[in-house]
Amino acid sequence: MLAIAAMLAVDLFLHRDNHVIGFREAALWSGIWIAAGLLFGVILWGWQGGDVAGTYYAGYLIEKALSIDNVFVFALIFTYFAVPASVQHKVLFWGVIGALLFRLVFIFVGAELLETFFWTAYVFGVFLIYTGYKMAFRHGEQTPPDRNPVVRLVRKVVPTDARYHGDRFFTRIDGRRVATLLFVVLIAVEATDLIFAVDSVAAILAITTSTFIVWTANAFAILGLRSLYFCLAGLLRRFVHLHYGLAVLLAFAGVKLILSETSVGKLPIPVTLGVIVVTITVSIVWSLRSTRQAALSGTAEPRS
Repeated sequence: MLAIAAMLAVDLFLHRDNHVIGFREAALWSGIWIAAGLLFGVILWGWQGGDVAGTYYAGYLIEKALSIDNVFVFALIFTYFAVPASVQHKVLFWGVIGALLFRLVFIFVGAELLETFFWTAYVFGVFLIYTGYKMAFRHGEQTPPDRNPVVRLVRKVVPTDARYHGDRFFTRIDGRRVATLLFVVLIAVEATDLIFAVDSVAAILAITTSTFIVWTANAFAILGLRSLYFCLAGLLRRFVHLHYGLAVLLAFAGVKLILSETSVGKLPIPVTLGVIVVTITVSIVWSLRSTRQAALSGTAEPRS
């Protein structure tokens, strides 16, 4: 916890000014966060052994893969609300903090349920399989961000000005304190991530119910979400089939969770890691080849 808080403090200090984050800076920070996540796994290997480290890496990879889908939605929100590029990093920073807090709550609640009630594994398993189905076959269905129930509730409860005021979430107009449009965007990001948090935490709980492993895997994957956004924002249109891979991972996690309460038991970690790596690799390569072929033939990019 202290290490994660320290890294967040450093990140906030180094990005305290408002500026447009370019690809080079985003790639550098993505490399730093990924290196930190991988290094923590090495530390676990020396401290707790290969099985624990393998479990951590499996959770880290599945959360990292699912976070790419977050990037798609964040890009939609920023485009919909026409968020200035210079303040997007501030929204994402506070969005990451909110994501860490949401996941901390879900992890402890979910782990306790799985440890206390065996049938919870079947409920979570079916939920993950259904979520995978929706991601595969209903991925294109998007709800406008301002129709999100949480966003609409905030606009009704909190006096809001429908304009941006620099990087401020709140400002004063005629002596009255009101929320700015940037605060509405932050709520949209947080509300969206709340939904993603349920999926991702349930998927990692299918691998292990160790709250320490699940929390650290989530935390290290989420810490790099902001820099990942600025790295991939311009490349998202190339990942046209990635959601199929993510759907397979969610369904696999659901099946794994259900099997853990049967005579089959928990699947070996090497098998889990293999499925995750192969699925992500195949979906990315498939996406890149499809868009490249479409570009060479001069046709429209393939629809997913």
